[in-house]
Amino acid sequence: MGKASVIFHIDMNSFYASVEIANHPELEGRPLAIAGKPEERHGIIVTSSYEARKMGVRTTMTVQEAQKRCPGLIVKHPDFPLYRRTSEHLFQMLMSYTPLVEKASIDEGYLDVTGQIERIHPLRLASDIQARIAKELHLPCSIGIAPNKFLAKMASNMKKPMGVTVIRKRELADKLWPLPIGKMHGVGPKTEKILIKDGMFTIGDLARKDPQYIATKYGINMNRLHAHANGNDDRPVDPEAWDRYKSIGHSVTLARDTRSLDLIRSTFQKLASELVIQLHREHVVSYGITVTIRYYDWTTVTRQRSTVQPLNDQDEIVNVAYALFQKNWNHSAVRLLGLTLADFQPVSESTKQLDIFTYQEDAKTERLMGLVNELNDRFGDFTLTPAARLLNEQSSARQNEEETKKTEKR
Repeated sequence: MGKASVIFHIDMNSFYASVEIANHPELEGRPLAIAGKPEERHGIIVTSSYEARKMGVRTTMTVQEAQKRCPGLIVKHPDFPLYRRTSEHLFQMLMSYTPLVEKASIDEGYLDVTGQIERIHPLRLASDIQARIAKELHLPCSIGIAPNKFLAKMASNMKKPMGVTVIRKRELADKLWPLPIGKMHGVGPKTEKILIKDGMFTIGDLARKDPQYIATKYGINMNRLHAHANGNDDRPVDPEAWDRYKSIGHSVTLARDTRSLDLIRSTFQKLASELVIQLHREHVVSYGITVTIRYYDWTTVTRQRSTVQPLNDQDEIVNVAYALFQKNWNHSAVRLLGLTLADFQPVSESTKQLDIFTYQEDAKTERLMGLVNELNDRFGDFTLTPAARLLNEQSSARQNEEETKKTEKR
């Protein structure tokens, strides 16, 4: 029998706000919010400091509403380059402890420290890492310690900020099972409602269900959640996971320069159909989309959008791409169209919390994506943007431009 794994989940606390405070010490202890277009009172809160949260400030709240709840609220625009640089420093630091570091997003990651526990106790190691991050980056973090990734993720959420929490399998009945089913990683609002309707109010209720019942009624996707509820998760910490898929894209030179919106939309449909095949083959979803427009005079425009909900369906991709095209088209004749997807995550770990049971059907009927895009258009880009999807924006744009140059040469 092999040695039990020891997995850390590092979760940075209120990352954007904490980075701002670290770089602007005068903000220490003051209520701070990061918002898209803070100069406009209808801008949307992206995140906030714990001082602001104590006053009732919440993510997706308008700046106007947040300022009513917290009259002294300081509101800043996101500084994404700064956040990316800080994230890079963080992960370089983590890799000094073990080469087995899996980046899950800009502000969270997993470490497999099994090989280190013979010389240092896991709690001591976690405390050392937490203290070093606080000293060198001036940032707070919470750390979950467990025998697998799921339990480590759950543990890191249990004490914030600056918490260190251990979950052992023998402690599931006390620490995990009493939690409401909606607190389980991977269970979102729609899934929560379905499970509650079936009498599963807590994680323990799900764990105690017969596996055959779960498989028969809900299908294979639910088997994973059932296994997690019982503390089982065999996914390894994969250092290459973040970089495995940078972007996938296709472009096409049209038979003739055109202003026909029907032809343009049908071209996006063809491009999207090719991308969907690749997404399904690799079992991943995308959170970033780039549209390239080359006009009759060879002028080229590349525009990107990060999405809150994952893209893995042709209609979804076409709708977002076409909306992005219409927003940026100057009404000149179009010579070439390109479509690139980036910011990938495995379907099994997708943060679209509605897809456990019917994610493919949801993708065809869900209009939330359109609402998100409308909010971004109205209140500013990145009004609603997951932090995990921001890191690769520049690289995907460069890759897309290189791809279109190759097409041009051909």
